Amino acid sequence: MKQILLDTNAYAAFKRGDQDAIEIIRFAETIGLSTIVLGELLSGFSAGQRETKNRSELAAFLESSRVVIIPVDDKTAEYYAHIYLSLRRKGKPIPTNDLWIAAAALQHGLTVFTYDNHFFDIDGILVGNTLGSLLP
Repeated sequence: MKQILLDTNAYAAFKRGDQDAIEIIRFAETIGLSTIVLGELLSGFSAGQRETKNRSELAAFLESSRVVIIPVDDKTAEYYAHIYLSLRRKGKPIPTNDLWIAAAALQHGLTVFTYDNHFFDIDGILVGNTLGSLLP
């Protein structure tokens, strides 16, 4: 299976026990987690009532040898700028954090695993949310 980059909603679906999400995570060779998604998860945990449990489960997930933290750097910013301009010209803006996630995916050649349809508006990005859509 392809290498994937998890969106926040995909991680949440996995933790809720969504069977599609579980299968995708199970079959992925490499699971990228952007620092942007990490920030979204941690802020969500902080605002919730199960912060300690959620942080513990995330820490266990991150310990897997298949999970890689994908940082944001100056090259990611270049991809961000390109995606932003392209979507602006199309009149299809998307949330800022999703621009960063998409930029990281393009930079590292990863397929975005997400349930947000606006990722499909981004030229050149691979997106999926079912096992069939993520298989080579």
